[in-house]
Amino acid sequence: MNEYKKIKAKILLIEDNAADIRLTKEVLQDNKIVRTLDVVRNGVEAIDFLRKIGKFSTTSKPNLILLDLNLPKRNGFEVLEIVKQDKELRRIPIVILTVSDAKEDLIKAYNLHANSYVIKPLEMKEFHKIINSIVNYWFTIVKHFEDE
Repeated sequence: MNEYKKIKAKILLIEDNAADIRLTKEVLQDNKIVRTLDVVRNGVEAIDFLRKIGKFSTTSKPNLILLDLNLPKRNGFEVLEIVKQDKELRRIPIVILTVSDAKEDLIKAYNLHANSYVIKPLEMKEFHKIINSIVNYWFTIVKHFEDE
């Protein structure tokens, strides 16, 4: 087995919807790959978490970010742009996980260097399938950097 397949996932979920947070936690609770799921609820907290500012000073860098676009304080596009312009953070894969199927949002996300754009399904069974597929893809197939 390749060494990178032994990585235990550290995921940062950037999401303000309590129901989506609860559902994502529920799905990932049974996933054998995920070691840590951290959650922040707005764009300012997301940047503070990633830059280890204030109450986030002891956090560790995630291996993957699940990013909603509709966030308070700083929207998902702003977070995406800041992360992808930061030389210390830009290698972290970012999966946009949103309800928006607007073409302009898709184009803007990829122009800002999102690694994937996934539309949240409305049905719970499909949501479970999507989240597990994302985790399995990013942590069993793709080779990526671990926290340094």
